[in-house]
Amino acid sequence: MQIEKQPWLRSWPPDVPRKLEYPKVPLQGFLEKAAEVSPQKAAIAFAEREITYAELDALADQFAAALVALGVKKGDRVAVFLPNTLQFIIAYYGSLKVGALLTAISPLHREREVEYQLKDAEAETIVALDTLYPIVENVRRKTKLKNIIVTSADEYTNKTSAAPISIEKPNVYRFQELLSEGKKAKPPKVHIDPEEDLAALQYTGGTTGTAKGAMLTHMNLVSNTVAFAAWIKGSGKDTFLAALPLFHIYGMTTSMNVPVYLAAKMVLLPRFEPVTALEAIQRHRVTVFCGVPTMYSLLLANPALGNFDLTSIRVCISGASPLPPQVQKRFMEVTGGFLAEGYGLTEASPVSHCNPVDKTMRTVRLGSIGLPLPDTDARIVDVETGEKTLEAGETGELAVKGPQVMKGYWRRPEETARVLRGGWLLTGDIARMDEDGYFYITDRKKDLIKYKDYSVYPRELEDVLYEHPAVRLCAVVGKPDPLVGEIPKAFIVLKDGAKASETEIMEFVKEKVAPYKMIREVEFRKELPISAAGKVLRRMLQEEEKQKLANKS
Repeated sequence: MQIEKQPWLRSWPPDVPRKLEYPKVPLQGFLEKAAEVSPQKAAIAFAEREITYAELDALADQFAAALVALGVKKGDRVAVFLPNTLQFIIAYYGSLKVGALLTAISPLHREREVEYQLKDAEAETIVALDTLYPIVENVRRKTKLKNIIVTSADEYTNKTSAAPISIEKPNVYRFQELLSEGKKAKPPKVHIDPEEDLAALQYTGGTTGTAKGAMLTHMNLVSNTVAFAAWIKGSGKDTFLAALPLFHIYGMTTSMNVPVYLAAKMVLLPRFEPVTALEAIQRHRVTVFCGVPTMYSLLLANPALGNFDLTSIRVCISGASPLPPQVQKRFMEVTGGFLAEGYGLTEASPVSHCNPVDKTMRTVRLGSIGLPLPDTDARIVDVETGEKTLEAGETGELAVKGPQVMKGYWRRPEETARVLRGGWLLTGDIARMDEDGYFYITDRKKDLIKYKDYSVYPRELEDVLYEHPAVRLCAVVGKPDPLVGEIPKAFIVLKDGAKASETEIMEFVKEKVAPYKMIREVEFRKELPISAAGKVLRRMLQEEEKQKLANKS
């Protein structure tokens, strides 16, 4: 079925174009245009200072020139191992200016995770926070790293930096010194084909849990930025609260690329803390805030909520996990703005669906992820083959198609062929569409654990568990938890004669993974349910946990 005939067009919000013209420019072109058209406009408010678009573009140029001096060229991979800081944004756009592929690493990652991503992406340059530098130094010999650039969280604040960490080693540089060197030369103009050349390798577990680099072209990110900006009716008058982590594709697109495209102001928070966020919303008169359900819940639950004026908020978007209806209703009552649930995945840059943010529309579809964005097609297909399109009301796998869909997985043709079929991206999420074209997620990716709003993949934790000398067989599932959604629980069969305690197992895993991935409960068993193919049946274990919870209630 053609997009022009799809049922969601009957529910289309007023003033949002159904089709858009996307500029054929590389992603960094948004920053360059903003600096040209609105040079003195505030681009970023960070700590106690503001930086203009002219200043931001100049800093990105300096970083680009410094990269060239280090030998970085088009197609090379530059890793950014930073929290939400001004340096992240400078490094991001500066890397794009030289035609490099940016791969963002979560600051929560531990050595084995950092090593894996650097090796898989074959990154030769990394920008890291000084407190994270020891991790990089410990893994550098196992990777292809040539250049390590170290920066401090305090470099663009009025705080007094602590004693600098010693980095007196070959090919290790300080961020500010490189920027100073970059002032001496303009970066060369690099030809970039927006539709073919990659801008980012964004790592995701996808539908299997094995970390893979989603190959996102400049046009993938440009189109999603433009479409999302149109959906929320954004303009240069908006002020965005950038509280989502920028190393995550959701924050990268909605909280960084979109405001830069609009030449809007971005209020950058290093981390989400409820009172700090409330203060920022009031002080800067924030109009747009993209977040996750936990953020909105924490704001509403904070005792200081009534002390702040949040009426500047025009629209908020919630993604990553289901938005509780009571949170949605209450937040809109408190702010007078609109809180809409959306949906996306890394492989789609990431937004594919969102609820309308127009108050003139008659009802809010609670529990729905909304309608496909402009130029985005979507359908529900049968789970068995992924080829048969199902009717409205039927449940199957959600498939999406549009200019934001990735080129494929980095150096994984078989994985790519499994999820990309004829331009359609099979999301792995189970969903349905109603008669009006609104979509609803009814189940998450197979076996995915949602701890708070983080995605935890059982396979990764199981791989760690198998490194323990006492573990013969194991499985990790999500145990329902009323406070955080699900907690990772491990079921373990020990080797004959081996001994291990629950605490020992949890501590063993804790040292090897990010804090949110930690196993929080262990159950030892004599055997685990096994399929005919020899695979542990996680689903049976998960059903047991759900039944236990049901029996208690």
